[in-house]
Amino acid sequence: METPILAVLLGKSQPFRGDEPSAIGKLPVMDAVAVDAMGLVGDEQADRTVHGGIDKAIHHYPADHYDWWRSYLGDAPLLDAPGAFGENISTTGLDEQNVFLGDRFRLGTALIEVTQARQPCWKLDHRFQTKGVMAQVVKTRRTGWYYRVLEPGHVRAGDGLELVERPYPEWPLASLFALLIGGEAKDRLADLRALRDVPILAETWKARRAKLAEQFGAD
Repeated sequence: METPILAVLLGKSQPFRGDEPSAIGKLPVMDAVAVDAMGLVGDEQADRTVHGGIDKAIHHYPADHYDWWRSYLGDAPLLDAPGAFGENISTTGLDEQNVFLGDRFRLGTALIEVTQARQPCWKLDHRFQTKGVMAQVVKTRRTGWYYRVLEPGHVRAGDGLELVERPYPEWPLASLFALLIGGEAKDRLADLRALRDVPILAETWKARRAKLAEQFGAD
């Protein structure tokens, strides 16, 4: 299964709210971009404690969701082009229902692995100048997701994103997000226990799973 890449996007850290910086404002580039362990070369993250790093090297957000956001937000110029949600990769045909934890894709010539759904923050509300965007991401599971880079390479708009391996077909990202972030943990203790044995989960979500397991007595 190969999906065309609509856009590859990079961003630079710049003032966002007061003197607080952000690199959420990412723009499409047409040239080939090198991909290394930290993501797309030339892309920046202002706060590496919550964005970027090995487990969040590349952010993918489905262009498929934009129509829903237009219906929710109305006239939002940010939705006129890819990058509204700070994504590095834009495609159609893939979403949180049909992408799974651990999926391995050939991104151009690089090999990448799905590590977690994106957990939204206040910056989405500020970026759209609308309260409730972050809450709607959580409610609707329109989260996007992150990759780690297993093999470096290059990618450009128009290349293919090809699924090469699916080791955890029991863990669609929407279900995983609902379990760890969406409030379903107390009703899905068996899933919470099972997730303990999935080694490729991002470290921050391993910690989240452990905290919920302790809270609900699931270990």
